[in-house]
Amino acid sequence: MGKSSRKKTRDTAAPVDGAVGPRQPCPCGSGRRYKACHGAADGPPQAFVARPFEGLASETDLIALRELVPAATAPLRLKDSDRSVRLCTLLPGAAPAMVREDGAIWLGLQVQHNFGDPSRDLGAVLEQALTAEAGVVGLTDAPGEGARLQDLLDDAPLDITVHDGFGYWIDDVEEQSPAMLAALEQANGAVNPTARLAGVDAAYWTNVGSKEHLRWAMPEPEDDLLSALAKLHVQGKDVLVEGARLVGMFRAHGLLVPVWDLPVGTGPEVLEKPAAAFAADLAAALDSDLELSAEERSARSGLANRQVTIR
Repeated sequence: MGKSSRKKTRDTAAPVDGAVGPRQPCPCGSGRRYKACHGAADGPPQAFVARPFEGLASETDLIALRELVPAATAPLRLKDSDRSVRLCTLLPGAAPAMVREDGAIWLGLQVQHNFGDPSRDLGAVLEQALTAEAGVVGLTDAPGEGARLQDLLDDAPLDITVHDGFGYWIDDVEEQSPAMLAALEQANGAVNPTARLAGVDAAYWTNVGSKEHLRWAMPEPEDDLLSALAKLHVQGKDVLVEGARLVGMFRAHGLLVPVWDLPVGTGPEVLEKPAAAFAADLAAALDSDLELSAEERSARSGLANRQVTIR
């Protein structure tokens, strides 16, 4: 066996006497390697929180905006301040926050750091921004104990605007330089058309070119949701429009996000009525206390096997 093969075997071999190898996933569930988490000399960077946005009125939309939606914004209200705060899916350079010249704070969801509790990270960035001068605000180290987003917001359902690009980056800039416009054009080139359904919460249609999808973040506990989805699948009630198919789901921040493939040309408008009907059917299935049939158990197993964890 060559040297590289022996090294790979040492790094990935099963641990001895319950030990965890340095390159293996940390058993805390953070997604980091053990050597960079609980195996680090100074301990884990921050406690991992499986469901960081739990308790917020728009938990499911926050998950969608952080993980799935390219360009969207929503105003936030703070408990102890009347400062203007704008939640953004993405800021230039994936900045955690920006304090604008007029004092408004723009808070970014899609960032490069992840210290284990996104809600605490957002809380720490927001607190820094409240006392910072105009410019970019961010984190270089784990923020430690402190306020989370739930502690800082005057919580209410988000009033979300989905944009067709990142034009909101410069909507308060009077003099727009050629370099600025060129960077914006480049960023917009990577945006897939996306729309939020109006009649249900946290359901987002997108067109990725070769396909269209509906991705719908749902707040129900995973086991209950899987059983309810299995019942609807067996009844044929998970086909939103002709040619649509429930193909699997993401698991993100402690919740499931079912994903439907849609025929090209579907668009978001025709999904409104069937999505509302599906939501009613799903609620009834969740309320049912009937045991799963053999066919439903098989369908549930199939759904469980078609999950991809993205956080």
